[in-house]
Amino acid sequence: MNKFRYRLEKKAKQSTKEYPVATIAFYGPTADFASKAVVAVFLKKDEDEPAVLERLFSETTDARFDEPILEKILSVLETNGVKSVAMIDGVFGCPHEEGTDYPEGKPCPQCPYWAGRDRSTLARIQ
Repeated sequence: MNKFRYRLEKKAKQSTKEYPVATIAFYGPTADFASKAVVAVFLKKDEDEPAVLERLFSETTDARFDEPILEKILSVLETNGVKSVAMIDGVFGCPHEEGTDYPEGKPCPQCPYWAGRDRSTLARIQ
C-alpha cells in the first residue's frame, strides 16, 4: 500500500464527526477501475453545498491508488483543516455527471456497466 493511501485510510478511520467534514468518493466505468476521485469539504453543519469540491481524474491508473491524486486529496484535507472524513472504498458509479455529460434520467452511454445496477451493492436492479 502506498503511503498516501495509508494516510488517507488512517484519517478516515480517526474521524471525530467534527467540522470541517470531507467526503471522498471514487467513480469509474466499472466497479474494478476508478478513473475519477471527488473530494467535497463542508466547513459547517447544515451547509447544502460543499465549500470546496475537487474532481481529480486518471486515465491510466486507478484513482484509488494513484499517488498524485491521493496526495492532492490529502492536501485539500489539510488546507481546509478537515477533522472528519467519510470515504467510500470501492467505485461508486459512473465518472460522468448526469445532466452534464448525458441526459438526466438516462443511463450513461459511455458506461454501460452501470446501467440498471445498484451503485451500493453492484447488483442488477433491472
